[in-house]
Amino acid sequence: MAEREQAGHAHPLTQIINEVVDAFRDLGFVVAEGPEIEDEYHNFDALNVPADHPARDMWDTFWLKPENTKKLLRTHTSPVQVRYLENNKPPLRIIVPGKVFRYEATDARHEAQFYQIEGLMVGHKVSVADMKGSLEHFLQKIFGKDVQIRLRPSFFPFVEPGFEVDMLCPKCFASPNINGETSPKCSVCGNSGWLEIMGAGLVYPHVFRSVGLDTEEWQGFAFGMGPERLAMVKWGIDDIRNFYSGDLRFINQF
Repeated sequence: MAEREQAGHAHPLTQIINEVVDAFRDLGFVVAEGPEIEDEYHNFDALNVPADHPARDMWDTFWLKPENTKKLLRTHTSPVQVRYLENNKPPLRIIVPGKVFRYEATDARHEAQFYQIEGLMVGHKVSVADMKGSLEHFLQKIFGKDVQIRLRPSFFPFVEPGFEVDMLCPKCFASPNINGETSPKCSVCGNSGWLEIMGAGLVYPHVFRSVGLDTEEWQGFAFGMGPERLAMVKWGIDDIRNFYSGDLRFINQF
């Protein structure tokens, strides 16, 4: 008798990306896509990244030959936001999953190629409160309704103000020690209690001006995250390289 073939299933990164997209679809976001081979303008200039910014350094970016074409493998999915704004009038809400590339060494927390999910909302009188509420909804869909977040000031060239978004650690705060005893060091947050999850902020006016939008009329927020990071937190995975190893012993656990 012939051996029965085993049914396949979605890769864990595909699963987490689908969960993120579904969470934002609840809020009216639609999926947008763009090219992985980008030009300098969409990847940097239109996003308020000047020529001397560290992200332009050759150690971060895969530039393609010949050099005078100024083509590169996109370093983030933000260029899709610019391309979408060039061809669609606000108000709008998009979520952008896709692969990005960085010229850097690999280790347990870094890869030269990985996925990123960006989001953009543009409308009238869009505020930080709108952004915070949207991100809380998304994280509660992924990690549970008890999730709490905080915003820490940070710098990103294409948003102002910019924030790092932290989430209350879902491991050491999900099951508190009811006996009041000292808990062992949390393997997820190191007992800090908080995890950095993504960057976000209100869209910098230069980005709107680069696509011909009136900055007095339109405001927006943008955010970006790594689905690998979400999956590592959700499932307790300690090495990002596991997602790309092709090891079925790992993949089949999900």
